[in-house]
Amino acid sequence: MDIKKLPKTEFAAAVAQISGERNINPQEILDAIEQGLVSAYKRDQKEHGIIVDEETQFEVELAPESGSFSIFEIDGEKRKNVTPPGFGRIAAMTAKQVIDQKIHEIERDTIISEYEKKLNTLTLGVILRIDPYKITAGIGKTEGIYPKEEQIKNESLHLGDKKLFLIKEIRTDEVTDRKDIILSRNDEDFIKLLFAREVPEVGNRTVKIEKIARDSGQRTKVAVSSTQNGIDPVGSCIGQKGSRIQSILNELPPEEKVDVIAFSKNKAQLVANALSPAENANVIEIKDSIAIVEVPEDQLALAIGSGGENVRLAGILTEVDIKVSAAKE
Repeated sequence: MDIKKLPKTEFAAAVAQISGERNINPQEILDAIEQGLVSAYKRDQKEHGIIVDEETQFEVELAPESGSFSIFEIDGEKRKNVTPPGFGRIAAMTAKQVIDQKIHEIERDTIISEYEKKLNTLTLGVILRIDPYKITAGIGKTEGIYPKEEQIKNESLHLGDKKLFLIKEIRTDEVTDRKDIILSRNDEDFIKLLFAREVPEVGNRTVKIEKIARDSGQRTKVAVSSTQNGIDPVGSCIGQKGSRIQSILNELPPEEKVDVIAFSKNKAQLVANALSPAENANVIEIKDSIAIVEVPEDQLALAIGSGGENVRLAGILTEVDIKVSAAKE
């Protein structure tokens, strides 16, 4: 049924109003109404002890002038009017539920389509519900799911908190077939987008993020390089008096530290840089993916980090197993 051919009746006005208010294609509303009426008919028949074969085809004719309808059973080229007497009142109640559900599905599909275009971008969300294995956040006119595996380890969130999230993916529930918008603050791309947001040189790609190693909630190491001469990649990310890196840290838990290091194609130099905040690291040898490194004794604790975290992340960043010890005097 073509909405453009509908005369200006109350029925057509109602369809137009729903279409305008909910930003839904009018034809989809009409299709939902027709499907709702067929569902109501099948339910009515079942209540009267008549089981309708699922393969039976039906057509619905809606009268635009009044909103009245007829249901036809299709058998090849034959059409049989099967509209039960007095069916209008029952249909109105049952069909309304189905129509509301269809409209909700159409609205959600429209929203999902919009968010499919926003994948791998940041969005601001408000914490609405906190469950053991997921958090629900309000994003725009809809909700996103923040699963346990995408959460920052040990981050404490409360109802009403406003946080930035990565729109990571659209995931279909295997049981309900419902599509959910999956949010993340644990993904490395979340860090990349924070840098692109706060550091113009990263946003315009004059500074490139080469590698990231992250233990979310604890420490993150970011190796950066410059694509233009004269640009200091580390200084660009830190900002004047640390203003840019502080803006990034403000979006992370207070416990999480971020080390920005200069990327180097020289593996030994990269290893030395990756052990930051330890200084004066001396790479003695790199062989068979094992790096032997010495640091001043007063830098050893920094190089290793709490529980070996710093040296472990440095190893992930550089893709070598780093063995660090105090330099002999």
